[in-house]
Amino acid sequence: MRYISTRGEAPALGFEDVLLTGLAPDGGLYVPESLPHFSLEEIRSWRGLPYTQLAFNIMYPFVEEAIPEADFRHMLDETYAAFAHKAVAPLVQLDTNEWVMELFRGPTLAFKDFALQLLGRLLDYVLEKRQEHAVIMGATSGDTGSAAIEGCRHCEHVDIFILHPYQRVSEVQRRQMTTVLGDNVHNIAIKGNFDDCQRMVKESFGDQSFLGGKARLAAVNSINWARIMAQIVYYFHASLALGGPDRSMAFSVPTGNFGDIFAGYLAKKMGLPISQLVIATNRNDILHRFMSGNKYEQHQLEHTLSPSMDIMVSSNFERLLFDLHGRDGLAVKELLENASKGPVSIEDYRWKQARKLFDSAAVDDKATCATIREVYEQNEYLLDPHTAIGVRAARTCRRDVEIPMITLGTAHPAKFPDAITESGLTVKPELPAHMADLFEREERYTVLDNDRAGVQDFIAKHWKNA
Repeated sequence: MRYISTRGEAPALGFEDVLLTGLAPDGGLYVPESLPHFSLEEIRSWRGLPYTQLAFNIMYPFVEEAIPEADFRHMLDETYAAFAHKAVAPLVQLDTNEWVMELFRGPTLAFKDFALQLLGRLLDYVLEKRQEHAVIMGATSGDTGSAAIEGCRHCEHVDIFILHPYQRVSEVQRRQMTTVLGDNVHNIAIKGNFDDCQRMVKESFGDQSFLGGKARLAAVNSINWARIMAQIVYYFHASLALGGPDRSMAFSVPTGNFGDIFAGYLAKKMGLPISQLVIATNRNDILHRFMSGNKYEQHQLEHTLSPSMDIMVSSNFERLLFDLHGRDGLAVKELLENASKGPVSIEDYRWKQARKLFDSAAVDDKATCATIREVYEQNEYLLDPHTAIGVRAARTCRRDVEIPMITLGTAHPAKFPDAITESGLTVKPELPAHMADLFEREERYTVLDNDRAGVQDFIAKHWKNA
């Protein structure tokens, strides 16, 4: 399988190179040249499989030219053995045909574990094979950083530098990153917002000269195709648990960067019957404004109770735009260049094509807290604020009550105690046993100005072989 850029001016690559390259040299994101497609009969035959076997069946076509079957199976077994629930992604029922899929049973209590625990193993495998070293530079709005650090801290061929917006992630999220004291782990708090961090990472991929040619940059953000690939699996998992593929499913996805919901879009293209995908956003609602009114326009970023979605530049949305434009990379490039200058729209027929599958809702902090309280009073089930946004959006946008609606539960409520308190509940979510002493652990991180040159200089001086 070959991978091509969404901007059409970079050479096609194999899986290994896409894994290590991250952003394409033309500024685009890599996508498969073609997708595997599974028949309903084949999907039906996967009922009852353990999660790791299902993951192998869905992901191996993407990696088979680079990784022997036995090695990839071993990676998957190791990755999902670290999850605290045997089902890996258990489903919890809220109401008739309404479900939450718990994607927070991994080591860092967020859905990012599904991809990032695997990504660390993939990177070390490929770098060992090539006898190369990589410097990971990633940006996080909260959960990606801790999951990436956990996935990469044991890697022999990787140094990891994670940028997070200073004082704009929850305390639990910060401590999950900054209390990992490995020699190859570096946390940087940027005096800015997530979009500033993400822009710095993207610009650094465009010019890696600050590493002096001694190492390559690798990406852990959802611009890395391997992240998307791993997230496709749990859409199949949920469907098979609830009667798919013989019945269609609907999913509501809390999303800021569009990666998690794009994985659902790919699952549908690969043969899984999905009737509706709901884009659930907070007040930073650029995706909702586009999907509801065909207007893509950046507003001022706002700080909310759902910080992992405090994003205004949704990187993975480019991957959907590429498909909506008939995979015309130059058209996507022109559109995004115009978007950096002001509001843009796409042709009406392209937008209506997207609307056949996608709906959207923006949920403010008040409605988020009301949903946390409502669901707890109905079910004694505690939602984190991101998942609460997903549930509210699902209930707002649902097209057909006879089709199961599954909200992706993206994080453990203990990561966001302030939102629980603000919802008016007196219950306090407890951290799992393996994190019970989190607030007693030593922290280590560096606060830097919102200045790319200063951050690059810090990385150049602190990676292992500098």
